Amino acid sequence: MTGNSIRGIQETKVGETLELSGDTGLERLCRSNHDAIHLAPTEGGIERIEAKFHGNGFDLHRHDTYAIGLTISGVQAFSYRGEARASFPGQVIVIHPDELHDGGAGTEASLRYRMIYIPPELVAQALLQSSGKSLPFVDTPVLSDLRFRESLSEALEDIDQPIGELKRSSLLAELAASLSRHSSSRKARGTELNWPVLKLCSDYLRECSGQSIRIGELEGLADMDRFTLSRQFKKAYGTSPHRYLIMRRLEGAKRLLVTGASLADAAAASGFADQSHMNRHFKRAFGMTPGHWQRLSAASVKLNPN
Repeated sequence: MTGNSIRGIQETKVGETLELSGDTGLERLCRSNHDAIHLAPTEGGIERIEAKFHGNGFDLHRHDTYAIGLTISGVQAFSYRGEARASFPGQVIVIHPDELHDGGAGTEASLRYRMIYIPPELVAQALLQSSGKSLPFVDTPVLSDLRFRESLSEALEDIDQPIGELKRSSLLAELAASLSRHSSSRKARGTELNWPVLKLCSDYLRECSGQSIRIGELEGLADMDRFTLSRQFKKAYGTSPHRYLIMRRLEGAKRLLVTGASLADAAAASGFADQSHMNRHFKRAFGMTPGHWQRLSAASVKLNPN
């Protein structure tokens, strides 16, 4: 096993709890014995959550964003790139877009952690990657980096409140720089990425996510053949155009589910063929069924009705 495996970081005390400012509204998760997920308001495509789990939290799944987390208490155990990993309080977790992983409590004690999900295009913009550079890839998913942790703590503190545009810009720059500092990526060979065209395609997929979209429509927008478009899109956004579309549909479904919408209504309104179609994609993307996710979200609200 490597240095960030379960065996490689046992020097950290399992019983420690990371102290964060801005905990007042979310101490309910620490006090409660229930599993729950608390969702922060989405800002500029960025999502933040706080979660508490006993035992398994998520089955194998993958995001199309950078998932950057901070373990607050307990042991966060997860599988990633063929190895069993573990994160202790104060350690940073970095999951690259489209990488399979699971997660849950690594001991009988409960696990509490916070995560921020950043679209790869925002990371690229923050790093001024307007050409053929690949996205930063962090080989080691568990990091003990005080500078990275301080930037992440600032982004994740008081997640009941918006970050705000001014602070969000600086935090994005700091987090992107931390990713780049730990990245093993090298400058990609080949044609430079056409960022304006790729953004036009991603905006179209987002705005029309409830509709049936054909690859020919994107070819027309981009003035590229489908294979070149797919390659460039993957380099820019960390995933394929089809998966990007599915994730935007799932975002819409989550927004409806958190308001109490039925699974069938959420599926139909978000562009899925039916409820079972949404269920399959939801489980692959988030590691749990939409019904379970909805119950965990509701549990967090009930713990703090104010």
